[in-house]
Amino acid sequence: MAIPVQTPGGIEPAFQLAAYYPVLIYAAVVAIFALATIAATHLFPFKPRKPTRVKEMPYESGMDPVGSARMQFDVRFYLIAILFLVFDVELLFLYPWAVIAFGAGGDQVWRAAFGTVVFLEILVFIATVVIAYVYAWKKRVFQWR
Repeated sequence: MAIPVQTPGGIEPAFQLAAYYPVLIYAAVVAIFALATIAATHLFPFKPRKPTRVKEMPYESGMDPVGSARMQFDVRFYLIAILFLVFDVELLFLYPWAVIAFGAGGDQVWRAAFGTVVFLEILVFIATVVIAYVYAWKKRVFQWR
């Protein structure tokens, strides 16, 4: 029998591990399935394997490879990828704020107490992103030459 707990938000039911049993059972089934699949592919010869010289060649989109696979890439490829990740991850920080600030099921008391402060913090965050974008633009990061 779980005894209710007094919290600042009121009386809440006590923590019960039994509520998480379905999640633990699901995780165990997934882990067992993954391990069984890996074990089955390595322990049992389910498919015939006859390596030939042609089968062991590198393969790329139905064409014979041209040149070495160990060629160097320009640093600009990496720079563009990093810039994309930075701006994409920064954009993802806006989604939780938008849900809390404009969601239908939001807590009105919290919104009244902290809404203005959080909105100002988001404006500072967006200003930082814009400054970083302008800085990258001025440094000609987006030009490919």
